[in-house]
Amino acid sequence: MSRGLNWLRGLAAGDELAGFPASVKVVDGELGNRAARFIAVVPDAQNPFPRARNGEVGLLEGWGLAKAVDEAIEADRDLSSKRVLVALVDVPSQAYGRREEALGIHQALAGAVDAYARARLAGHPVIGLLVGKAMSGAFLAHGYQAQRLIALDDAGVVVHAMGKAAAARITLRSVEELEVLAAKVPPMAYDLENYASLGLLWERVAVGDAQQPNEADLGRVRECLLRAAEGIGASTDLSGRLGAKNRAASSRVREMLRAQW
Repeated sequence: MSRGLNWLRGLAAGDELAGFPASVKVVDGELGNRAARFIAVVPDAQNPFPRARNGEVGLLEGWGLAKAVDEAIEADRDLSSKRVLVALVDVPSQAYGRREEALGIHQALAGAVDAYARARLAGHPVIGLLVGKAMSGAFLAHGYQAQRLIALDDAGVVVHAMGKAAAARITLRSVEELEVLAAKVPPMAYDLENYASLGLLWERVAVGDAQQPNEADLGRVRECLLRAAEGIGASTDLSGRLGAKNRAASSRVREMLRAQW
């Protein structure tokens, strides 16, 4: 069961576009009276890369995301009103594997990041909707370049650089010790409360069923997406992420850099 696919079909309600890997779903629809493109990475049990069969972002996914965004940029190049790009995020990780490394997963994911950034700079409102896991390089490639990050207020929505087991190994701690540390250090935590304290999350939306949304759930999220797009306006940067209580040092460093340069 894919949260990303369920929300994509509920919010976009159109036909999936052809020409993309089975794990990359792209649907054109509307947000209010404005054109929008909804994009999700979903599990594909037949993926030729075994490490990318459970919703991970790998080679096919990275280049597929870049293609979906690039096509929107090109199609709207001469339009005064660019379509909204909505990245539905439910990605457990980037794809780890020898073949992925040998064939340049770093380039594939960088291509996706670059496409989202260029879309934002070209005037497309980019919104990341976190409906499930937003983990590691997968989240960086799909959603993190958004001017607005919105999350379902649900325990199944988690954000981090790596899974708990991996983080425990890297820090030479047990998972239990890691959880104790996460309670004190917000960047180490996985929950939305701590993530929001870093200033990266624009809004959380309470829904009745994060797995299988009903029409009321979809309506609440649509309304939030619409407000996000309107709030972005003509902005193309990520300045909205600054100012949170746990970002004081970031703001101070920026002030010092501006003063010196």
